[in-house]
Amino acid sequence: MFRVGLIGCGGISAVHAQVLGELEDTQLAACADVIPERAARYGCAAYTDWREMLAQEKPDAVHLCTPHYLHPVMAAEAARRGIAVFTEKPPAIDVPGWELIRTAARQAPVGICFQNRYHPHIQTCMDFLRDGTYGALKGIRAFVTWNRTREYYAAADWKGKWASEGGGALINQAIHTLDLIIRFLGLPDQSEASMRNHHLAGTIEVEDTAEIYLRKGSIPALLFASTAYSQDAPVILELHFDQAVIRIEGDLMTVIRDGKKQEISCTTDPVLGRSYWGAGHKACIADFYRSLKTGTPYRNDPDSCEATVQTMLKLYAQCRAELG
Repeated sequence: MFRVGLIGCGGISAVHAQVLGELEDTQLAACADVIPERAARYGCAAYTDWREMLAQEKPDAVHLCTPHYLHPVMAAEAARRGIAVFTEKPPAIDVPGWELIRTAARQAPVGICFQNRYHPHIQTCMDFLRDGTYGALKGIRAFVTWNRTREYYAAADWKGKWASEGGGALINQAIHTLDLIIRFLGLPDQSEASMRNHHLAGTIEVEDTAEIYLRKGSIPALLFASTAYSQDAPVILELHFDQAVIRIEGDLMTVIRDGKKQEISCTTDPVLGRSYWGAGHKACIADFYRSLKTGTPYRNDPDSCEATVQTMLKLYAQCRAELG
């Protein structure tokens, strides 16, 4: 049985707590949050100082559900104590932070919450790529069009700021889709972006909209991400192969070949996610503990996320000056 500590008891922590309660080999032993009422919300030992929690409880693993900028320092401290780390995305918001994550991974197992890698349709597309089912990959395009309001940012003082969130629509809302594109494409040879603040000027420092162009060899990949839409629409991800086009929209995958469409649906757990950002947390977290139990590599370790983080940080380095 793995005794687990949870640091940060805001919104996403509920998903982690529920999964930990459902897995056979995990027990949520303690929580830490600067707000005492939140630290006590899951009925286990509660702390307002996360370092004290690590020292007193000595958990086998810790989940980081804190503001982005805190992930590297918390991961480094836990790993120094020999505690396995499972961190929410993004693992880091800058190069020094990512170096801390890489250092932590040399001291203890570190996993990153890219849960959409576990979506059945994504795994099917990875099989198509590996097996050459529809020939060579020709191009990728994706759309993330969600809605984030001034009230959303007012509810959390760390969001919308370079120093604490590290960016906006790309690093927070579209990072999963960028990760999937790079899983299919590989580390791009070329990466360019344009970022703007259309509807939240004066409210946030960071971008609400990003247009991204990637290229690997002859293969282009396009990503449009914005939080200025009227609703949280399902993500659209499309792969263009020699012999077919595969389009994923939410839980529906459409295979378009020779002018004919085949629709394939799947069912994901609605309790453990929202339809527009995926429900793969249980599979993702369960796989992390499987890797700890068996001593085998984890699908979402820092090595597997290197290309995504490198690309994301490079895009922000290009665009941050434009946003101020």
